[in-house]
Parts: sequence; structure tokens; C-alpha cells
Amino acid sequence: MLRTMRAAFVEQLGSPDEIRVAELPAPRPGPTDVLVEVTATTVNPVDTFVRSGVFRTPVPMPLVLSRDLVGTVVEAGPGAAGLRPGDAVWSNSLGHEGRQGAAAELAVVARDRLYRLPPGVDPETAVAVLHPGGTAYLALFTHARLLPGETVFVAGAAGNVGAALTVMAVDAGARVVATASARDAQYVRSLGAAEVFDYRDPALGERLRAACPAGIDVHVDSAGTNDLTEAVALLAPRGRIVLLAGVTARPVLPVGPFYMKDASILGFVISHASTAELAAAAGTVNRLLAAGRLAPRHTERVPLSALPEAHRRMEKGDLRGRRLIVRPDLDAPSPSRVAGH
Repeated sequence: MLRTMRAAFVEQLGSPDEIRVAELPAPRPGPTDVLVEVTATTVNPVDTFVRSGVFRTPVPMPLVLSRDLVGTVVEAGPGAAGLRPGDAVWSNSLGHEGRQGAAAELAVVARDRLYRLPPGVDPETAVAVLHPGGTAYLALFTHARLLPGETVFVAGAAGNVGAALTVMAVDAGARVVATASARDAQYVRSLGAAEVFDYRDPALGERLRAACPAGIDVHVDSAGTNDLTEAVALLAPRGRIVLLAGVTARPVLPVGPFYMKDASILGFVISHASTAELAAAAGTVNRLLAAGRLAPRHTERVPLSALPEAHRRMEKGDLRGRRLIVRPDLDAPSPSRVAGH
């Protein structure tokens, strides 16, 4: 067993300059934990929020970064039933609320936050969609309680979360109307969207009203623009607006039209989801992964040592529509590591 591991971590919250990539003591699993050899992790916007302190959450120091992992079980505690060494597994709820993250060669994961990877699913494909897929499930089903036959509007449907929203809504029997750039329209249609409009179109509101004469039942803006005036105007009676992006957005709510429609606004972050909610999401994510219906559009592989630059790129907006696959095995092994017995 490794006594040390290579990890990307911070010793205080702040800019990407605080990220170090170096050796840390290898973690040990508790009675209900699982020790996982990390195959791959990735970078989510929320990882930058945690690292910078924008998202306030209890964190240990030094804090290993990153939310998601796909890996292989090394050792399971006596209370971590159902998993054995060699099993392929994944998690998407590390690196916050006192838990260490996944940007390391090894990670300890509580058994109730760890799920089996379906046979035959590529680990890099999986790790790229775990966080967007979990977010989409929570938006549509945990919070909006989407029903078959309803109309869902997805703004930013070509993005990582937007694509997952589209796939899951179509899978649930909903009609999806979406916006994207003109060059991405065909891609969004390939996900199952019934109508795709250019988000730059000055007549967009009119086109959406014509496409949805009975109104929109579930309105989700994955791009974080959150124009509540237009969203309320488009809603069907008892429609639901789900807010999941736009940490600095401060939109105006047209209160009168809003309550006259018996409408609801539902805000959430995946970081607050319960283990039961995450497990329900994992079931759908695994089913769609196994069917080949949930997959990233663009990926890029980088070593663990590239994580500081990856955070900079995320904050600059350079990774829109692209998922970084961070693999610890792409870094050269440290000559100082000592193997135990």
C-alpha cells in the first residue's frame, strides 16, 4: 500500500495560485469507507467556488480538490458492504462538507456516496458526465417533479448540464424546447430536442411563445442568464422555474404575473443534495451511461499537474462545452514515494 500519494490541494482558500501538486500522506478508509484508486477526475465550476471561498462549506486543510471520480476499489471497510477490490466505481460528491476531494492518486469515499460503474462504460466518458448528469436529474425530478408529456425549456442546451437536461427530459417523455448557438442547433436536435432556437435571435420570445402555445411547464436556464421576466411570461399555469446557475445573477421577478400563474421558483445546488437524492440520480445516470445516451461532446485529457491551469481556464470561461479529464497516471511517478508492506 502506498504511504504517500500525489495530490492537487490547497492549504488556504484563494486563487488558483494556491493550488499545489505534491505528495500527501495516503488516506486510510474508516469502517464504512472505501479506498479508491483514482482513474480520472475532472473540473467543475463548483470546484473553483469551493477553492476560492465563494461557496462556503466546511473543508479540511490541506484540502484535496475536485468533486468527481471514477476509479477502482482498493480496500473496503467492514461496514462498506457490497464492494470488493477491483470493482469499478464512481462518485460525484467529494471535496466539500468536510470531505476530501478526488484530485489525487487515492481517495477515501463513504460507501453511501459510491456507485458501481456499469460494465463496459468507459471511465473517461463517465467521469465527464457525472456532475452534469446528477445536476440535471435533481433539477428535473427531485425539484421540478417533471411529468411525462410536459414541456421543458432548456436554455444553453449545448453545454454540459444543458445536454444532460435535454437527454433526461426526453427520456422521461417530455417535449424539450431549447436554445443554443446556431452552430450547435443540430447537436441539440440529436439529443432529442423538438425545437431549437438561436439564443441570439431578437425575436426569440415570440418564437418560443409560438412553439409553446400552452406555455412551458419546466423552465431551466443552464447558462445562468436567469431572465425571470421572460421566464414568467413563458410559463404555463403552475409552471416551475428551476435556478441552478448564475451565482452573481440578481434578476427582477415580476411578482404579479408570477403568482397569478400559481408558479414556483426552485433553486438548488447539487452540493446540498442528500445521499438518498444522489443515489436516485445515480440510478438514472448509470442507466443512460450503459445505454450510450449520456456522453460528453468534447473532452481533453490533462495530467494532475495541470490542475492549477485548469482552474484558471475554468474561471476565464475557456472550458465552455468542454470537459477536462484529469488523470493522475499521466504524471510521472515521484521517485520519493515509498511502498509499504
